[in-house]
Amino acid sequence: MLDLRIQQHFIDSADLQYQAAEPLAKPVEAGVQALMACVTSGGKVLVAGWGGTAASAPYFASLFVGGFERERPELAALALSAEGAALVDEQVLARQVRALGHMGDVLMVLTCTGDEKVLQQAVQAAHQRDMTVMALTGKGGGALAKLLRETDVHVCVPHERAARIREVHQLVLHCLCDGVDAQLLGEQELSE
Repeated sequence: MLDLRIQQHFIDSADLQYQAAEPLAKPVEAGVQALMACVTSGGKVLVAGWGGTAASAPYFASLFVGGFERERPELAALALSAEGAALVDEQVLARQVRALGHMGDVLMVLTCTGDEKVLQQAVQAAHQRDMTVMALTGKGGGALAKLLRETDVHVCVPHERAARIREVHQLVLHCLCDGVDAQLLGEQELSE
């Protein structure tokens, strides 16, 4: 019985990824363009998540700095964190954005709901710095989606379940890295 439950997870995940491919292609492409504009002008990417999505921030930053599947020069990216903070409040990430972010940089936020005040504050701080915001969300994007500007990028996974949203976020992060590499290094055949 447990094996059928496990198989259902694989089926549900694959089904969502298949269904999301078409509607997310354009927003992900816009994300690649935002990242390219940032790095080609000497900017950096600040990445933040909260709760269950927080682990994706250092993962993306390490791929962006160190390269995805091909060798290339390092690109500037930094994962923001509340780890080790003396006082964790809803400004903890916004303070880091204000301290480290500059015009032309990108703030990438990852959230399943978009309802975390700490991420909303970070988005507002990025806008104060004239940064582009790229939001990877699910469940419609919540309150965070309402803060996004026309020049920002919103990749919203069309699902309600956090595990499925995070799985698609992971694929989107890979697509963003691959897209930047393809723009910088030229197209390369996708291998299986």
